[in-house]
Amino acid sequence: MVIMAVDLGLARTGVAFCDAAQTLAFPKTVIAEHNMPRLVDKLCALAQSEHAERIVVGYPRNVDGSAGGRAETCAELAEQIGALSGIETVLRDERYTTVSAHIALNSADVRVKKRKAAVDAVAATIILQDYLDYLRNTSSTNV
Repeated sequence: MVIMAVDLGLARTGVAFCDAAQTLAFPKTVIAEHNMPRLVDKLCALAQSEHAERIVVGYPRNVDGSAGGRAETCAELAEQIGALSGIETVLRDERYTTVSAHIALNSADVRVKKRKAAVDAVAATIILQDYLDYLRNTSSTNV
């Protein structure tokens, strides 16, 4: 099953996909779109063209686990994507993924200009890899 992940940023939205075997997540693109209806259209078109069967949307909880305003926006985005695309859409806790993405890009010595363009797609990749690991771990405990 091909799964798409979305990391909604303030300026850009990162998108990642996994292989059909759900082994590896990889960054796909970054969409610079501030208009929510147009962003939803672009994400749905991308999901359709890549044959995604599930979409994981990052859900930024606060450190204490509560959901703030940004989390509500992400939940609305997930709902709109699911309604328009007809693809199952789930939320996944994304605390610290952007920080992890910055650390990974720093470790790879990626220049600041390129880092800004890539960080959201890398964060989406981290969200998706975390989700794939979760799926793997829950299926192995149910056997």
